[in-house]
Amino acid sequence: MQFGAVLPHNEIGTDPGAMKAYVQGLEALGVTHLLIYDHVLGVDPNRPGGFKGVYDKDTAFHEPLTTFAFIAAVTSKIELVTTILILPQRQATLVAKQAAEVAILSNNRFRMGVGIGWNEVEYEALGVPFKQRGARLGEQVDLMRALWREDSLTFNGKMHTVSYASINPRPSKLIPVWFGGSAPAALERCAQVGDGWMPLMGPSDKAAACIAQMKSLREATGKSFHGFGIQGQAQYAGGSPERWVAHASKWKDLGATHIAVATHNAGPCNVDGHLVRVKEYFSAVSALA
Repeated sequence: MQFGAVLPHNEIGTDPGAMKAYVQGLEALGVTHLLIYDHVLGVDPNRPGGFKGVYDKDTAFHEPLTTFAFIAAVTSKIELVTTILILPQRQATLVAKQAAEVAILSNNRFRMGVGIGWNEVEYEALGVPFKQRGARLGEQVDLMRALWREDSLTFNGKMHTVSYASINPRPSKLIPVWFGGSAPAALERCAQVGDGWMPLMGPSDKAAACIAQMKSLREATGKSFHGFGIQGQAQYAGGSPERWVAHASKWKDLGATHIAVATHNAGPCNVDGHLVRVKEYFSAVSALA
């Protein structure tokens, strides 16, 4: 099992020097991968009718693809992972182009986690029908993979059309695409076309049932589960070495291939504070690697 970290999106700030020090510090600690969350807009909770969500306009999120372009230039080993990119609210061809560039300039260190999201206000602002998000996602991934692979293609989908064209440059190998979500349709999509799963849950009975369902779905269509990834997440806040080990052990027993620790909302917001917490977590769970 590989151990990573979650970008402390709302605490890392906007100083490029701090971002550079943070990611280089992660590499020095042996962190194998970095997760970045994705939200384009935050909603004003004082809007007419109110708003309730896990974040609002006062929560900062760094845009993943442009942030990874910066990080790729100042690191050499760490894998760059979107967790998750809300793909349906974006133009698939443009994302394919942007993702290809990140993969190229990072020497294939980019892994794309995708999902449908939940914030209807974001979809409205980005001009995409909220109710179409699930249907768009699978077709978008098919199109992106074709664009990463083919010199010229014609693609006639229900929502996307490409006529004898492609992107250039293209990555030297396909970018891994992992899916978030745990609804039945999301699990089926993940099992059929995904390279891995990014659950938003702990190593619970529900997670075990989801994994078993995806194994069954893949076996039914002749797909091996060998090499299929599972990305767990851990929280530093409220934990202890004993609790972190127990949590990571449960994920490993379920077959998780990766786990990343989130260090925000847990103490000093500066770079040193976050790196100290990552180091403490890693020291506790390193025997599980």
